Amino acid sequence: MGSIIAPSILASNFACLGDEVASVTAAGADWIHCDVMDGDFVPNISFGEPIVKAAGRHTGLPLDVHLMIQRPDRYIGQFMDIPGVASVTSHLEANHDAGITLDTVRAAGKKAGLSIKPGTPLDQARELFGRFDILLIMTVEPGFGGQPFMTEMLGKIREADRLRKDLGLGFLIEVDGGIDATTAALCREAGADVMVAGTSVFKAADRAAEIRALRG
Repeated sequence: MGSIIAPSILASNFACLGDEVASVTAAGADWIHCDVMDGDFVPNISFGEPIVKAAGRHTGLPLDVHLMIQRPDRYIGQFMDIPGVASVTSHLEANHDAGITLDTVRAAGKKAGLSIKPGTPLDQARELFGRFDILLIMTVEPGFGGQPFMTEMLGKIREADRLRKDLGLGFLIEVDGGIDATTAALCREAGADVMVAGTSVFKAADRAAEIRALRG
């Protein structure tokens, strides 16, 4: 089986969000990725709970919520109550107790994700291994879509895959940033399971063909 493909609605046309979500669902996406940004943790403001809720009304796919916010512990509850939300990911570098946040998400019956920025060594997350279901490795600096893929992150993906095997854990490795058919193949080879792709899917002339190419 190929990769799990999670188109990021950050790259969609928000004037017709419902149609955009329905389009990538019909084109063969596996998850819908929702990038929530607060203008504090990252230098951009994207959207919050109402947009995630609206996206969920136009797909039966799992909603994969990525909280790029400074205080995820204050806001996770409202996202976990949204129908269709299957996973909530927060950042190790945010201002919260990451372990407690992960435990709270799991206690609500959702997949708990931990994300790390490009400059954060994987070692800083070691004590949390076993407490998350998804490890989201950012392959660009978080905050804006359309950035080029950072090839030096492939080493971090390989390291995460080695640790997963050594520790006998079953978490998914997700990558986000600059993902297209070429970089998805590199990430898959390095051990990644989930490809978040915004621009490459939503700007594609044939979204179904792009998703097939991303899946490998």
